[in-house]
Amino acid sequence: MRLFPIGYLALVVSGLLFLLSLFLTSQSGNAWWLVALFGLLTIVGIRDVLQTKRAVLRNYPILGHFRYMFESVRPELRQYFLEDDAAPNPFSRNQRSLVYQRAKQAIDKRPFGTQMDVYQGDYEWINHSIAPAKVGTHDFRITIGAERAQPYSASIFNISAMSFGALSANAIRALNQGAQKGGFMHDTGEGSISRYHRPESPDESGGDLVWEIGSGYFGCRNDDGSFSPEKFALNAQLAQVKMIEVKLSQGAKPGHGGVLPGAKVSPEIAAARGVPLGMDCVSPSSHTAFDSPIGLLQFIEQLRNLSGGKPTGFKLAVGHPWEFFGIVKAMLATGITPDFIVIDGGEGGTGAAPVEFTDHVGVPLQEALLLAHNTLVGAKLRDKVKLGASGKIVTAFDIVRTLALGADWCNSARGFMFALGCIQSQSCHTDRCPTGIATQDKLRQRALVVPDKAERVANFHRNTLKALAELIAAAGLHHPSELRPHHLVRRVSANQVKLASALLPYLEAGQLLSEANPERELPEVFGKYWPIAQAESFSPIH
Repeated sequence: MRLFPIGYLALVVSGLLFLLSLFLTSQSGNAWWLVALFGLLTIVGIRDVLQTKRAVLRNYPILGHFRYMFESVRPELRQYFLEDDAAPNPFSRNQRSLVYQRAKQAIDKRPFGTQMDVYQGDYEWINHSIAPAKVGTHDFRITIGAERAQPYSASIFNISAMSFGALSANAIRALNQGAQKGGFMHDTGEGSISRYHRPESPDESGGDLVWEIGSGYFGCRNDDGSFSPEKFALNAQLAQVKMIEVKLSQGAKPGHGGVLPGAKVSPEIAAARGVPLGMDCVSPSSHTAFDSPIGLLQFIEQLRNLSGGKPTGFKLAVGHPWEFFGIVKAMLATGITPDFIVIDGGEGGTGAAPVEFTDHVGVPLQEALLLAHNTLVGAKLRDKVKLGASGKIVTAFDIVRTLALGADWCNSARGFMFALGCIQSQSCHTDRCPTGIATQDKLRQRALVVPDKAERVANFHRNTLKALAELIAAAGLHHPSELRPHHLVRRVSANQVKLASALLPYLEAGQLLSEANPERELPEVFGKYWPIAQAESFSPIH
């Protein structure tokens, strides 16, 4: 029979050493530090045995703390010592290194050939031309809302939605100042326009903003949480606000609302969002300003008028296809079209979400973007609506792929977080971000030096677009808008490759408007769900 469990060995040894150090101190008086050390360990061990919440500590006093310590740094240990360079968890070491290099103006070239298995299924590439084009500039732009009173010339690569509150004040400042330096747009996220989105001095100019309006109507809400046209107009007419975006859902947790606990609602967050200080800040799972596709478009038209004619659209993670079809049918019925739609892939994003939502809710970007693009083409509306896309876009090839599939521009959230110095610790929701990006802890965010990080944000944007310019030039193109599905090649097996144009379904212009559709059969998703979608309701016709 054992005198004590083997797991208690550390506690017993600490106790014995504590007694020994007491004896030595009584003899020489020079071992006081040993008394303190082993005394502290003994107290910790006794507390571990007596506590009732953690079984590991009860069975392994003192030693059990190493388990929790290593667990807390597991992401960092895995990333830096154990992870394969190409393993996307969720972003690979190679992807992160590329962003760091471009943000820091370091060498981003790689010797000795690709590390990728080019014969593995799903490997993709863009074909090059033996007569490469000459691209004069990398500042690629598109015009959004060309027919509006205040059209916007947008970069094709921009900062995706990340709210103040989710990100720190210094992170928001660095992103916005970087956007100003690089001439691209910064989506506010649904947390509205904080003072950190604005210039620090009246003499300075801030980065272009896309003001995102979520279901909480932060920055434009009445006391009861309903939409306030008066408050909206005040912010929407700011010169810094270039576009208005209604958020229907997000890739991180589509169909799920959110609550910012009252303890985290600081005076600054309360001021930005227009909510009471110290009270729970609720983002409902759905909007109260509308309840139908037609209502959504009427709301968009209202916002567009209140803003003075600025481009206005909406963002969503695609779910039930008939709901998006209903919105497009509402466009046909009312003649009201959004100036843009942003498609957020179900791959997730910066926002913390239940695991089930992150892993199993929401359509991935490829299928979601194809559905939106095809629906607009089939309804002959594609030339009236610009399409943005976001979902794990960090490299120039990611942009090429996304534009080739049907987007007009790309947004990136996590890519720009890497540019700020994010190390993918995946502690964004704990308020213990080690780099001061996703935290409201004043001490932690001091580590993020705004002028330095703003420069890195601008560098990442510029160098990524330079790489994009080189890619499309190699393909014989002059502008990313010329990219088409046939430029993208995908391996489907060890011995077979296909063009994206042959592998993925694409509709012809007006194909959804033909009742008979004699020439070409509709893909299943359109054939099954387009007929039951309705402009008057998000529910299908039964």
